[in-house]
Amino acid sequence: MDGQRDGEKNIVSIEDRIPKLKQARKKKANRRMISYLCIFFCLISIIVYLQSPLSRVKNISINGNSFLSEQEILRQSTLTNDTNIWSVHPKDIAKKLEKNLIVKRATVKRKFPRTVQINVTEHQMVGYVSEKNRYIPILDNGSILKNRAKSTNNGSAPTLEGFTETGYLEEMTKQLQKLPNEIFDLISEIHWAPTKKDESKIKLYMNDGNIVLGRINNFSKNMQIYPSIVAQLDPKKKGIVHIGVGAYFEEFSNKDK
Repeated sequence: MDGQRDGEKNIVSIEDRIPKLKQARKKKANRRMISYLCIFFCLISIIVYLQSPLSRVKNISINGNSFLSEQEILRQSTLTNDTNIWSVHPKDIAKKLEKNLIVKRATVKRKFPRTVQINVTEHQMVGYVSEKNRYIPILDNGSILKNRAKSTNNGSAPTLEGFTETGYLEEMTKQLQKLPNEIFDLISEIHWAPTKKDESKIKLYMNDGNIVLGRINNFSKNMQIYPSIVAQLDPKKKGIVHIGVGAYFEEFSNKDK
């Protein structure tokens, strides 16, 4: 009799647990369904967002350009207001811009939600090449910008005359780049004046009325002494400053004047 009663108790306790198990399974299934629905709606929302105007570039900020116009930079970057902000790859765009001879460095940043910022550093202009009454800008990397020629030299950089050899012209631009601004601004014209013994000779016409004779090689280093030489001279006296080994001043004769 006791064994029969124990069996009945066990049967009753299992039957009591069945509704609880069913309820637990139902809750688990509901939670899983809700999770699947959340993921589904998130994916739908992302797709809708990517296809909508809200994901497109609205503002393109360009900084640091002088020679290049904003239109030129935009064209080379291939960015437009139809570009998806998520498809913008900053490093790839920077490489495109740096293929331009004028651009020394470029950085591109995405600024969410809808802005792209482009910063460019252009090569420095070190002079103008005179050609058929035109003044063509030349950069510190030796690039000659023929499509940006001007009718006059506005005095922002010296005119380079007679440089028919590309190698000497490129070396001259490198030397000019190294000059301090206070010396660079004193130079009006630079003439290539090669001789049979020395093809690197140059003649400079200075804004203060003096002439400088030197060589392209080590020009930026040798030119450092020019201000100190001029400072020791009578301002009324003008002449030729020889720089290089043993720098010295030679006053103009009446004939030279």
